[in-house]
Amino acid sequence: MPAAAPVADTSIATRPQLSRRGLTIAAASVLSIAAVIVVVGIATRKIADAKLREWTETQAVPVVAVALPDTHGKRTTLDLPGRLEAYTQAQIYARVSGYIKEWKADIGTPVKAGDLLAEIDAPDLDQQIMQAEANLASAKANSVLSDLTLKRGQSLITSYAISQQDLDQRAADASNKEGLVRAAQANLDQLRALEQYKHVVAPFDGLVTARSTDVGALINAGAGGGPPMFVVSRINKLRGYVNVPQNYVPHIPIGTKALISVPEHPGRTFPGVVEASSRAVDIASGTTRMQLAIDNSAGELMTGAFATVTFELPHPEIAVNVPASALIFNEKGLQIATVAGDNRILLKQITISRDMGNVVEIASGLSADERVVQNPPDGVATGDKVRIAGAPGTPGEPETAEAK
Repeated sequence: MPAAAPVADTSIATRPQLSRRGLTIAAASVLSIAAVIVVVGIATRKIADAKLREWTETQAVPVVAVALPDTHGKRTTLDLPGRLEAYTQAQIYARVSGYIKEWKADIGTPVKAGDLLAEIDAPDLDQQIMQAEANLASAKANSVLSDLTLKRGQSLITSYAISQQDLDQRAADASNKEGLVRAAQANLDQLRALEQYKHVVAPFDGLVTARSTDVGALINAGAGGGPPMFVVSRINKLRGYVNVPQNYVPHIPIGTKALISVPEHPGRTFPGVVEASSRAVDIASGTTRMQLAIDNSAGELMTGAFATVTFELPHPEIAVNVPASALIFNEKGLQIATVAGDNRILLKQITISRDMGNVVEIASGLSADERVVQNPPDGVATGDKVRIAGAPGTPGEPETAEAK
């Protein structure tokens, strides 16, 4: 029998074809998936970039805190350094030259008007008085003789024993001698008046606040450029002197009440009232000097003491007050930044009525219903867009693609 023909194996022939088709489909699937991933990634990145750009632009708009001005009148006080002086003070100098024989009142001694403070030994004055008395006696004697001579001439003129010219000369001489008597008497009276000043007395009720002499000291009449012998001060009422800055002067008229505090009485105040003003500004300090009257009937305050004078300044019932941090100083002057209804900046020129430190009172340029920027950023200008801190809808941080 003939041998059978061999049979071809078809499975071996088709296997490579099936493998190539599967690989192609698989590759296509992978490419499709990769394309989808790339597309989704690109889209997601674009969305994230858009959100980031929006957030960046939003963050570029400054956030500001705003508030309506306070309209309540602020009660404010003004503390200024002052000095207390006696309401009446007398510096006592000698009217006669001599030596201090004795003194009767030392510093801190209360005295009454007319009390003896010191006694001066004035030998030169005593000698002048003795000479003046002698001159007066001589002048009186000469005047008596001239009067007698005149009377004799008057009795002889009727008998023509003397001439009329001689009688006239006798009358003139008598008149001259009478004038010399009056001059000598006036000189003696003057010296006796000076003699009274050998006793130095207090001019009024008060306190001896200074003594600059002692027993045996040489005293020259008048001030002589030296210190006074005594200083007597009336301290039941004191004067207080304070220099008020020029811008506060209109708020402190005559009659304004004040409180006085001194270091030696911590925690206590003493009432005073403004009774006079210099009504002039000192060029060097820019202040006006004011005088206060202070009751010191209890004697608790000392003359010459430094003190703190506190004034309570008048204030309006309604005022526009803003924090000092809201003020803007630039080349245009003093301004305040307000926020309009479209959340854009509007700068307003203002003037200040009173500066109270952390708060200022606005005189003009701002109304009570405007939103004031509490702390304006540097370089802010009219028309700038801003965000209001704490306002609803204020954008926050964007979500990134990685966060998703």
